[in-house]
Amino acid sequence: MSELKTRPTDQKVSQFIDAVEPDQKRQDCWTVVDIMRGITGSEPVMWGASIVGFGTYTYVNTTKKPAEWPITGFSPRKANLTIYVMPGFAQYDSLMEKLGKHSTGVSCLYVKKLADIDLGVLEEIIRRSVEYMRATYPTR
Repeated sequence: MSELKTRPTDQKVSQFIDAVEPDQKRQDCWTVVDIMRGITGSEPVMWGASIVGFGTYTYVNTTKKPAEWPITGFSPRKANLTIYVMPGFAQYDSLMEKLGKHSTGVSCLYVKKLADIDLGVLEEIIRRSVEYMRATYPTR
């Protein structure tokens, strides 16, 4: 059985974010850290080489083994800032319409820059997502 490759690491979040280019993406990362820290009450932790996660929850993976994953988090990818909204977006239709310029994957919200979206709406999406995750899954 293979182990999950993306796990918490000892890498310092500040070192990771301080190396993000360009400057605007780095500033956006620090803004997202502030938002997620405020909502979760958790400090950021590096998961693998490129995901900044907050809190953890336990789910049963495809091998029927319990696995840990961040309740929420983000990753500054080359093309987009990827924000992880673990329950997906179906229950946030009205908020998504108000968010601004974005695209989505199953649990990924992609934005080019935070200036393209309404930060109040983003905070509400993350807040509801975290509340849902804490009510549905064992969390830390």
